[in-house]
Amino acid sequence: MAKYEQMFMPLKKLDERAIVPKNAYRGDAGVDLHALDDCTLEPFERTLIHTGLAVAIPEGYAGFVLPRSGTALKKGLSLVNAPGLIDSNYRGELGVIAINLDAHDAIEIAAGDRIAQLVIMKVENVAFNVVDDLDDTERGAGGFGSSGVSNS
Repeated sequence: MAKYEQMFMPLKKLDERAIVPKNAYRGDAGVDLHALDDCTLEPFERTLIHTGLAVAIPEGYAGFVLPRSGTALKKGLSLVNAPGLIDSNYRGELGVIAINLDAHDAIEIAAGDRIAQLVIMKVENVAFNVVDDLDDTERGAGGFGSSGVSNS
């Protein structure tokens, strides 16, 4: 079995009520982000939910804020800009731009509720090399729907 390694990242609580993110289970890719304050999202309403946290993501990594599958399925809570991107040089508060996708019911969010998840991933520093042609692939320039429609 492979050794489980942890990355230690500086985190600042901007508000004493903020909850430090942690994995729910060993091996989870994401850590839960929690709402700092109560709020209500009416159907199709969006808002910025504060977490009261700031992090220092190391250079060469980025943070990705993603919806939580359970609240997406059960309540219709999602993110407007999923995934939200946190660059390594950002030191401000982590915010979650949430949206209620339920057409009929409001979503009540209480301070401390898990509202999104944060995944830290290694990213490459890319420089583009302009060329006249790209290599050929089986797919080529086939875009949306080019592999057909599934009936399952």
